[in-house]
Amino acid sequence: MTNRRDALKILGGTLAATFISSERSKADEEPKPIRVGIIGLDTSHVSVFTKYLNRDNSNEPSIDGVKVVAAYPAGNPDFPLSINRVEGFTNEVRELGVTIVDSIDELLPLVDVVMLESVDGTQHLAQARPVFAAQKPMFIDKPLAASLADVLEIAALGKEFDTPWFTASSSRFTGGYPELRNNDEIGEILGCDTYSQARAAIGHPDLFWYGVHGVDLLYSLMGTGCRSVTAVQTEYTEQVTGTWDKGRVGTYRAIREHTGKTGLGATLFGTKGIAHVNNYYNYYPLMTAIVDFFRTKTSPVPEDEMVEVFAYMEAAEESKRQGGNPVAISAVMERARRRD
Repeated sequence: MTNRRDALKILGGTLAATFISSERSKADEEPKPIRVGIIGLDTSHVSVFTKYLNRDNSNEPSIDGVKVVAAYPAGNPDFPLSINRVEGFTNEVRELGVTIVDSIDELLPLVDVVMLESVDGTQHLAQARPVFAAQKPMFIDKPLAASLADVLEIAALGKEFDTPWFTASSSRFTGGYPELRNNDEIGEILGCDTYSQARAAIGHPDLFWYGVHGVDLLYSLMGTGCRSVTAVQTEYTEQVTGTWDKGRVGTYRAIREHTGKTGLGATLFGTKGIAHVNNYYNYYPLMTAIVDFFRTKTSPVPEDEMVEVFAYMEAAEESKRQGGNPVAISAVMERARRRD
């Protein structure tokens, strides 16, 4: 016969088991934090992004539950803007609670997703390969690559390994610009002019390394469909004009560093109105887009648009080589596929 003391013990054990089971159920229901790994600690972006993600974001659901946990410094000894900054940014990121590792192979088992941040675009294809092979969703910071051929190979790797990826400039998401799309006061978009600072860099075509900010902004408003490109370059600036389908025209003005006032801006021409915005880069909207991508595994930018951004810039390079002749997007795409 069970006495009162034994009954209480049984009841207590049952309640304890029920509590533990309930807590385990809650833990199972709560989403696990997404562990982010960084490749390349040679750009200020790594400090900005890590500070956003590794602070207390309990009141910011748009980026909460995503943490940078490990990073591989990388760096290119032949690229001064890379190797001269690796040590400083590595120390900053380490102080934010990030584990520093010695290789990409060491990084990948520690993380769920990757931000490829190496400032030198010539390194991106080689660094992206093992990430794709490990099937880790990946954000690739600007520039996606230093050649259109590498861009196409990165896109092919994404398909081969069925692994989501995306690239974008913060200009695309900065407040004021997204609001220009599908705007009733502007109507159908007939054309757009954008401008940004442009810096040349070792191993990169003129526009690829920094001009990509303004070109990505242009494409965020015009979309795909550019047919041909004409470019003119002087010591002060570079003017690139693209002719889109339906007769639309999109231009990008690259302002050379130290030659005049620089900035970021867009003028949009529509069937109902004209609008101009000159808001400077804001990294937080890009960060929220990256986090949403890590959660959904869906790129906020269509793949063909990410690729055509670089085809536009490659066509601009070819136009300059030809003395300003129009160059077809299809021609540079075909040549890049052959890796001429």
